[in-house]
Amino acid sequence: QMQLVESGGGLVQSGGSLRVSCVASGERTFTPYSMGWFRQAPGKDREFVAAVANMNSAVYYIEYADSVKGRFTLSRDNAKDTIYLQMNSLKSEDTAVYYCAAGDIPVVLTENVIYWGQGTQVTVSS
Repeated sequence: QMQLVESGGGLVQSGGSLRVSCVASGERTFTPYSMGWFRQAPGKDREFVAAVANMNSAVYYIEYADSVKGRFTLSRDNAKDTIYLQMNSLKSEDTAVYYCAAGDIPVVLTENVIYWGQGTQVTVSS
């Protein structure tokens, strides 16, 4: 069983920056092919934000939702079993609970996710 623990959420003003982290831990019988981020705003469905695939290889792939391209950057540190999401130029519409996700295929859809984190709140004030 893998556990994903997010941290780094908080309150930030519009136009500001924030970085959230996700650490994978637990029994390592599962090595994720892909990890990423989703978010869920109040009253809305959980939506894809960013994901890295083939993450344990030197050749890996990162995909972003159109709404965050150019503003958010996903990075990984395999030695620390950690992924990060650097969020710049934040907007009020970025306010949501951000969830870390892991799977054995690209986690670009909720149905592709095997493991979820508990979520971390990001609030952008206008």
